[in-house]
Amino acid sequence: MTTIPTPPPGPADRTSVPAPSVGRARGGARSPARRRGDVGFVLACLLPALVLFAVFMVVPTVNVFRMSLYTWSGFSPDMRFVGLDNFGRLLDDEQFVRAFQNTVALLVVVTIVTMGMGLFLAAIMTRQRLRGRNLYRFVLYIPNVLSVVVIAAIFSAVYDQENGLLNGTLRLLALDGLQQVWLGNQGIVLWSVAIAMVWQSLGYYMVLYMSSMAGIPEELYEASGLDGASAGRQFFAVTLPLIWQNLRTTLTFFVMSAVNLSFVLVHAMTGGGPDGSSEVLLSYMYQQAYTNSSYGYGMAIGVVIFAFSFLVSLLVSRATRREPLQF
Repeated sequence: MTTIPTPPPGPADRTSVPAPSVGRARGGARSPARRRGDVGFVLACLLPALVLFAVFMVVPTVNVFRMSLYTWSGFSPDMRFVGLDNFGRLLDDEQFVRAFQNTVALLVVVTIVTMGMGLFLAAIMTRQRLRGRNLYRFVLYIPNVLSVVVIAAIFSAVYDQENGLLNGTLRLLALDGLQQVWLGNQGIVLWSVAIAMVWQSLGYYMVLYMSSMAGIPEELYEASGLDGASAGRQFFAVTLPLIWQNLRTTLTFFVMSAVNLSFVLVHAMTGGGPDGSSEVLLSYMYQQAYTNSSYGYGMAIGVVIFAFSFLVSLLVSRATRREPLQF
């Protein structure tokens, strides 16, 4: 058999194939003009948020630091620069020291109780087959929906000496000796406020932890159960490490928000009394700046609150840092 060679294609038979464009050869890279347009669009979208942040956060913060260096009543045009004298007064102010101690005590106690009970209840709601657990979750979450002022009014009624629910229950149980002036006793008023803070915050953090626990695969619990791990061991060896990042974030957030929450409840329930025994840093700052007409001194307290909150958040973040676990 003879093979006839195929003649090479002529000029008329050749098909011209366009060369790939530079943009396609580079994986769709955009031109510099297009990239500049994208950057401009992103900046235009961010600009309103940046302006609001600067106007309502940066400028007031800078003014607090600036006004802490002056003596000013807040109403008169006379302002006198005193440098760091306002901060020197803080060290000799016994009421400020007491307010600082009360703030630290509330942060420590309320944070431990709220986080601990939130984790405990979330674990029960997630791992145990409770009848009506959706109802329990709804009831525990209700306080977070209510205004803090409403919560202050509720607990003021509960703590009422004559007609309050707490003293009334003690009388009904023939425990008259345990009745107290809950918001008028210097020894227990701060802990009465702490109970209100825990009640307001507990449901919110319980729901957050439940959402994290619901994402843990059931196979991990089954495997640990086959190895003989009890429910408590499973919580500390499986649940807690896997939700640690969420716990760390909520812990920092709670410490920051508890400073503001304590001020609102104290201001609405006790006004800092009796005799300053429930005063906290923010309520004392408010009293000095807007009641005693010592605006510069109040702003010095505000600087201390800012530094204290930042330092506590930094310490919490460093103390809880660990490698995230994945499943």
